[in-house]
Formats: sequence, C-alpha cells, structure tokens
Amino acid sequence: MARFAALDLGTNALRLRIVEAHSSSRDREQLLLLPESGTGFREITSLRAPVRLGSEVFVTGQLASSSIGQACSALREFRAAMDSAKVDAYRATATSAVREASNGPTLVERARREAGIDLEIIEGVEEARLIQLAVVRRLGLTDRHALLVDVGGGSTELTYLDRGINAFSISLPVGTVRLLETYLCDARTVDSGRQQLLFEGIGRVLAEAAPQLKKAPFEVVIGTGGSVDTIVELCPMKGGYAGFPHAVDVAEMRAMLGELFDMTLDERRERYGFKPDRADTIVTAASIFLRVAELFDANAIVAPGVGLKEGILEELVDKYFDRWDEESETRTVIDGCVRLGLRFGFDRAHGELVATLAAQLFDDLTSLHRLGERERLLLRASALLHDIGDYVRYDGHHKHSYYLISHSDLMGLTPAERAIVANTARYHRKSFPDPSHANFRDLDKDARAKVRSLAAILRIADALDREHLGKVTSLRAEVDAAKRRIVLHVHGEDHRELEEWSVRAKSDLFRDVFDLDVHIAGSTRTSLRSSR
Repeated sequence: MARFAALDLGTNALRLRIVEAHSSSRDREQLLLLPESGTGFREITSLRAPVRLGSEVFVTGQLASSSIGQACSALREFRAAMDSAKVDAYRATATSAVREASNGPTLVERARREAGIDLEIIEGVEEARLIQLAVVRRLGLTDRHALLVDVGGGSTELTYLDRGINAFSISLPVGTVRLLETYLCDARTVDSGRQQLLFEGIGRVLAEAAPQLKKAPFEVVIGTGGSVDTIVELCPMKGGYAGFPHAVDVAEMRAMLGELFDMTLDERRERYGFKPDRADTIVTAASIFLRVAELFDANAIVAPGVGLKEGILEELVDKYFDRWDEESETRTVIDGCVRLGLRFGFDRAHGELVATLAAQLFDDLTSLHRLGERERLLLRASALLHDIGDYVRYDGHHKHSYYLISHSDLMGLTPAERAIVANTARYHRKSFPDPSHANFRDLDKDARAKVRSLAAILRIADALDREHLGKVTSLRAEVDAAKRRIVLHVHGEDHRELEEWSVRAKSDLFRDVFDLDVHIAGSTRTSLRSSR
C-alpha cells in the first residue's frame, strides 16, 4: 500500500486530501475516486482551511500579507498531516489567485521554507486537464458529448469533451471571489442594479467562449468546484439527469438565487447552514452556473462530486505504480497543437510531415543528443507549430510563431515546456539561439541546451519539405564518426533537388551544436558549409 496527497490552494480555501491505494487492487475500469467500489482505495485525511487568498488580489494585484501568513500556517498543518500519514508522493498546486498575484512567488518560497512543501502555480489549462481527468474517471463519458464547467474563486474553466476526449478548453477570468470583489463588495443584499451588473459582467466574459462552444453540440453539462456540491444538495433534480444520479435542477437554482439575493450573509447562514466563506460565494457561484445553463439551454447540471484534488490523485497514483497512460498524455499534447494550428490556418500536412521527419531524426540520433521521450514530444509540438506565425505575416514568421505559441494554452505542457516549444519553433530558420535574444535569455541553462539541440533537428526536418509538397516521405539517419558527419538516407520522390539544397543550407546549426556535417546519401553534391 502507498499513500498520496493532493493539496489545492484555491482562491477561496486551501484543501488537503490524503488517500491510500494498492498497486494491483484496481482494475482500470474501476475508479480510485470511489471508495465504495472495493478497489482498495481508502481516504486517510481530508482537511480544509478557510483562507481566502483572493480577498484582495483581483483589486490590488497582490496577495495580502495576512493571507500569505494564514496560508503558510495552514500548510504547516498540512505538512504535519502528510508526515503523520507517511505520504509517499504528493502534489501541491495553486490556482488563479496566486497565478495572478505579482507576489505569488513569495508564497511559493515561504511554503518551501516554512512548511517544506513544493508549491506549483498551475495555469488554467492544467487545472482544466486535471479536473477533466477526475470527471472522466468518475463518469466515463466515452459515449457522450459534454460541457465541463469548473467554477473556482478566480476563474472558470470550460471544457468540451467529445466522448471523453478534450476537444476545446478555455480558462476565463470569472470566479466567485473575483465577482464578489468586483460587484458585491460591502453589499448587505444584492439589489436589482447589482444583479444586472453581475449578470452582465459574467455574460461579457462568457462571450469569449460562446462562439466556439455554440458549434459543439453536447448532451450534458457537468459542474465541478466546491460550490456546485452545495448547490446540488439544495436544488437536486429528482431522479438525477441523463443517467447520472446527482444533478442540479436549474429552475430550482434560479428560484433559490432570487431568494439569496434578498438575504444578508447572516440570514443565509441561518437559513441554509452555510459556512461563513460559503455564504457569500454561493451567490456568485450560482450566478455563473445559471448564466452558463441559460447560454446553452441546459435545464440540469450534473454534479459528479470530484475536482482538482481528485485529478491530482488519479495522476499521482497511476504514475507511482507505472500505469500512467503516456500515449494518452502524448495524444493530448499533439491534439492541442493541431487545434492551435487550425485556429491560425496552418498547413497541417506540412506540419505533420515535418513532425514525423523530426521524430525519425530524433530517434536515430539519440546517442548524440541524449534527450528523452519528453523532449521528443516537445520537438513534435514545435514541428507541428513552427509555421503558425504565417497567420500574422510571412516575413519574420518564425518570431510570430514564437509569440503565438508563448501566449497560447497547450494542454499537457508546463509553462517551462511551452517556452521550449516556442523557442524551438522560433529558431527553425534564420539566426541561431542567442543569449542576446530576450526569449532565449529568459530560459534556464538546461532549457537553452534543449532548444539548441531540438532546433538543430527541426531545421533539417523542415528543409526536407521545403516546398510543402511532401516529396520526402521518410528518412533514416546514421552517424559516421570516422568522417565526422551524419548520413541521411532519404525516401520519396526522385526529384527533390530543392529539398537537398535546403538541407545543406540549413545544416549550420546542427553542425554548430553537434560538430558534425550533414550528408545526404546518393546526393551528387557533397556536404557544404553554407551561410545562414
């Protein structure tokens, strides 16, 4: 048996969940999240600390010093609970409040120093990925089209699931605490004027995602987040919905919200037994869920009772016991790259061919670069997206590609990995990676080395499809150490003079990084040392 912990530092509260799982006790179809399933899962500890990290962030742009202190105090308690439980692996994440705070790194540093906890600030797209994992494991959804709505304190993540597979995901800056700070600060009750402001504010933010989601037909809306678990208790749909036992009746929620608007905080606590930090956020949470339901004509919102913590635990357990689906993770990243490319009208056939050729080169040259499977994935992502800057302008498109990748959400990649992908795409042509370039200088030493190696490979792969005509279909590379060169055995059409010339012209970075010339087997021309 092994024990695992998930720490979720949300905008409205801090949460810890510790569970126990066995390496062989769970069939893939049985869910870790369900203790009643008899899979060997057992909850050890569940703690919640009502620390509202977002109390000032969305107004001042900073975490309040008192909130940081309270958070560190709670984290010390969490650390003690983890030590007492003898946790084997854990992951601690902070979401929108810490993500948007200019002094968020201060909390990260103090968490490490004062509580011995490595805290990770995750992006909205990573939050959505983990929640999606928990929901799919709980509900299945392999035969459904679903809209997943996660309402947090600072952000709302909307994810369209096509039979359990992510087809679209967006993180929007609208959350329960953010709305309180913006529209309802110091309000005893919510009058009609404030209600209108609140709904209009939510509607403006949702409008960003509406055009894309209106094209995606779905049969069920699924809600996650602490608030929906409270709402479903107060407004249950009798008999469940679409085969799922727990769902919010939207009509009842609308009626309840009208009553909540007219109540003070004390009246809400007295009537519904709300915790102090739920009595105010229940209003804004219900408002978000209601506007989403109205936007997509949904009369029910399924509440699976899972969230970020459960997604973290699912991944921790699978990786610990070496049963994590690496292929699925890779597919998530690649699918995300394709969606991004289509958004900017990329030449998909060219991108996919260059990605294939680059991966073949990577595999054949492992003894040179000594990089692993994760870097191989980053190379494929860079190859798929290297030309998306054409959407802005062909001249300098490599720089535009860097910008678009850097400022886009790619599910399954960390911010550091996305920076490597963006930089590798940036250097698929023209100048070498150079510390005088701010984008390259901002990388750490290890990331810079990876970018140089990956970009060197990408340049050759891209050159092999110089005309975007698919003349080269595959290749094999071998290292000729005696002659200090690599030999490319290229397969495809016979008339590929321009591609071979382009390889010679773009092999300069490869030569600089690996100190090897590039030679094409069967070519009538020898390797040339050419200009950039």
